[in-house]
Amino acid sequence: MPTDENERDPVSGKDESRAIESRLLTKKQLSDMAISVRALAKKLGNLKVRLKIRAIFLLTKIYDKTLIAKTREVARWLLSKDRSVPYIVYVQDVMKDNPVFDAQGLIAEDASYGERLKYWNVDLARKRPHTFDFVVTLGGDGTVLYASWLFQRVVPPVLSFALGSLGFLTKFDFSNYQETLSRAVKDGVTISLRLRFEGTVMRSQKRHDDAARRDIVEELIGEEADDRKTHKPDRTFEILNDIVVDRGPNPTMSTIELFGDEEHLTTVQADGICVATPTGSTAYNLAAGGSLCHPENPVILVTAICAHTLSFRPIILPDTIVLRLGVPYDARSSSWASFDGRERIELSPGDYVTISASRYPFANVMPPGRRSEDWVNSISRTLQWNSRQRQKAYADWDGDKGDHEDAKGKDSKPDDDRQDMKRGGQGHPGWHKG
Repeated sequence: MPTDENERDPVSGKDESRAIESRLLTKKQLSDMAISVRALAKKLGNLKVRLKIRAIFLLTKIYDKTLIAKTREVARWLLSKDRSVPYIVYVQDVMKDNPVFDAQGLIAEDASYGERLKYWNVDLARKRPHTFDFVVTLGGDGTVLYASWLFQRVVPPVLSFALGSLGFLTKFDFSNYQETLSRAVKDGVTISLRLRFEGTVMRSQKRHDDAARRDIVEELIGEEADDRKTHKPDRTFEILNDIVVDRGPNPTMSTIELFGDEEHLTTVQADGICVATPTGSTAYNLAAGGSLCHPENPVILVTAICAHTLSFRPIILPDTIVLRLGVPYDARSSSWASFDGRERIELSPGDYVTISASRYPFANVMPPGRRSEDWVNSISRTLQWNSRQRQKAYADWDGDKGDHEDAKGKDSKPDDDRQDMKRGGQGHPGWHKG
């Protein structure tokens, strides 16, 4: 792995060698990388990792006064001399002059705070991720996604406190933050490596000799597939949720060519295509009709958005495949690509996006316990998954008519309630009292 000093900003578009490498990655190289990441993820999931934590990166919503106050509270606790380690605490640079955070007030409490309270910006997070040993987020799932966006290569372990709306990725209760952080340092943490995608925008190069006869299928998998002069890499992104190619502001539907490895899979005529990680299966993918997927599955989810056909069903592909989504040269309009809902890039006819498993997974700190059960509970809690009133049992068919008449005269509702409570009733995620 190259050092950070020798790498260029992956979002600046200047690191062409890295983008070309992603485009030309062989099937064996991609498979070996995926297998290595899976093996590491399995190993980390079965043990507690004790980290040597000194520099802590704090991330929160900078426009929420309540969360800024909580961030100040956490920073003050970490900086306190009561801690066993003199932590260096990094907060976003805008906090320096924020009246709610009141950095000068913190420093006035203890002069040593001034030496250990530092400030981060986007450039520092992207180019020097090894500066930080640990990341703590205060917010919701969007805050966690922003952490992934900031760390476009190596991601320090991320511990997320739930202060948002849903909570698929925020696993810890903020009211216990002191105990949670103390245990993380003393006892170690369990880390789940979440699959991320590497997405590269490839730009079509103008050729005036045969511009009217160009075919993106031929250029990618046909006779011209080995001609690297047809396209040039533009920008590369590491994403945690999804990559979406859609019609953007155009009133007409998109036409998108979908490729898998060296095969042309299909031509999609729809509002767009959502390509999601297992982590992103509960986001846009779900809204578009895609499947829910456990985050530890090594797969790629492909879901059409309002396809103009009755037969395009969502598909699930292995993470060892390289997808390419291209706009044909004869398309009526351009398409637009978005990466984790942040960057929005126009794709002109002839341009395409490559999508493959990233070599930089997202290190998510998990609470102790059964992770599969935790995921099922999260979709039950946030999405009301499979939530309905339990079907009533039949009345007792044994006995004579007189017995049935006696039974009809009794109120059977308490018994029904007891049956509900025994078999997936109250306390079960899907139980609702009628």
